[in-house]
Amino acid sequence: MTVRTLIAALSLAAAFPLAAQTAAPARGAVTTAEVRRILTTLADDSMEGRRTLTAGEIRAARFIAAEFQALGLEPLGGDSAYYQWVPLVPVRRRNGAMGMGLPAPGVLDTIARDQVRYGRNVLALLPGTDPALKDEVILVDAHFDHLGYGRPVNGDSLYNGADDDASGVTAVLAVARAMAQGPRPRRSIIFAAFTGEEMGLLGSRWFTQHPTLPLERIKANLEIEMIGRPDSLAGGPGKAWLTGYERSTLGDQLKAGGIAIVPDPRPDQMFFQRSDNYALALRGIVAHTLSSFDLHSDYHAPSDDVSHVDWAHMTAVVRATAQAVRLMANGPTPAWHEGGRPVGN
Repeated sequence: MTVRTLIAALSLAAAFPLAAQTAAPARGAVTTAEVRRILTTLADDSMEGRRTLTAGEIRAARFIAAEFQALGLEPLGGDSAYYQWVPLVPVRRRNGAMGMGLPAPGVLDTIARDQVRYGRNVLALLPGTDPALKDEVILVDAHFDHLGYGRPVNGDSLYNGADDDASGVTAVLAVARAMAQGPRPRRSIIFAAFTGEEMGLLGSRWFTQHPTLPLERIKANLEIEMIGRPDSLAGGPGKAWLTGYERSTLGDQLKAGGIAIVPDPRPDQMFFQRSDNYALALRGIVAHTLSSFDLHSDYHAPSDDVSHVDWAHMTAVVRATAQAVRLMANGPTPAWHEGGRPVGN
């Protein structure tokens, strides 16, 4: 290289310092491209709205299981690798209508085989590295089912469920990648995609009744639900909120860690009791839901599609979620505040 060429190269680097410093994302980093790839797949028309007990549910479950396998996570579904089968039988609802629900104890031994259908939870484990803590487990989950086909609105009858809750499953998979490819956690982490949430929290209820590892090992649970759009009451883009923030020390830990997750701004909506975390909380596990749902009018409508996703906001929330999960996996075990643990039957 001549002196003149060297001077020209140095001048170019000085003129465009950002271009000179551009590098590939760190291994395990949460990127907008990854967030977009996962969410657009789950909310694609080919998934047919991911309704439990449909071909769309099967396609989505296969995609999630393949993502877990590609990350090298251990299957936690039992004999069926990443799947935990969820038996569903005809039940009469409180309004008198017939539907599908979990069988009462002993019913599976008496009901005709053709009356039983099976949904599937998708479960994977990332083992911890600390000999003293690896038997403790953090559960990170979202529900992957939605409503499938339904009443047409403006000629559209497919309920894609981009925000509800393909966005949450995207976070689960992106955080799994961050934990598997970045610094490994001290505690073990279960990454779960539950089915049947829209039918009455069926997948998470079955998991708590039939856990694939001892339930007492699960020390805390973070459910992720509807993070595709910003909520002005939470602080706008990049901010999320936590249901039941004041119920346990987890909220205190997030605040002390400077993580952009604030208290639920709408406690009157009772979101703490309305998602899969509640089944775990009733069993004594410190369990919360992270969200940025702003009560948008596309909730449970065909218009809940990827065209409304705020990608920059969602990427920031997924990164904050990864920070929260790392804190839970490496820091003090969250505990209920006095009176914070819910009581139910």
